Amino acid sequence: MEFFDTHAHIGLIHEDQIEQLLIVKQAHRAKVKHIVSICNSLSDFDRVYQNLKTAKQVYHAVGVSPSEVTNPGDDWDLQVKQKASFNRIVAIGEIGLDYFRKFGNKKSQIELFIQQLDLARELELPVIIHNREAGADVLSILQDRLPPKGGILHCYSEGWEYAKKSLDLNLYISFAGNVTYRNARNLHETAVNMPLDRMLIESESPFMVPSAYQGKRNKPAYLSKVAEGIAELRGITVEELAPVLFENSLQAFNIPQDDGN
Repeated sequence: MEFFDTHAHIGLIHEDQIEQLLIVKQAHRAKVKHIVSICNSLSDFDRVYQNLKTAKQVYHAVGVSPSEVTNPGDDWDLQVKQKASFNRIVAIGEIGLDYFRKFGNKKSQIELFIQQLDLARELELPVIIHNREAGADVLSILQDRLPPKGGILHCYSEGWEYAKKSLDLNLYISFAGNVTYRNARNLHETAVNMPLDRMLIESESPFMVPSAYQGKRNKPAYLSKVAEGIAELRGITVEELAPVLFENSLQAFNIPQDDGN
């Protein structure tokens, strides 16, 4: 039984290279075979990518988060194109909209989101999508601009009705530790009703720690608790669920079987 962490901010857990590599080793011992490393800014990406170059278990996404909309970096689009050619880059992300934090303004966030969706189309990569209190705009934009390789709604926080509309598109839904929270009924309903072949899991570390580790800083090694929570909700064993989630992850990121196994 193995797990695939589709979204971890390894650079936010620790800045030190040795500590970052230790996080990956700890995850491997906890049966997390692969991790997709996420950075919010291009400067952070450079540091984390270099730190983890020797970690063959780690894939990477590159992009500009909505949190960076007021300062995405000089020639950020050219930088994304260049970095997308690096080894083990599997997605553009995380990108999207965040109306909770009110980064910049809605117009500038939407422009940055659309530009990166178009880049993903050009680069033939899937996208990893951030959505916080911006569900209507995110879905409307994706209905028109989702690239052919599809995408992932990461750290899903909407309800089942929204999920049904999202699943009409080439999208996967990824659950984080909040699906294990007792009062997260909207997530529970979605996790129970959605088709298993469109489901992923993620740590979203160092955030969204599963309820079993409440009070601790999240890390990829805790990922199995997300799978266990979903398995319990669906009335199946985690041993039945884990290989499906792993296969879905390979499909979502277009990773060949011989690379992922």
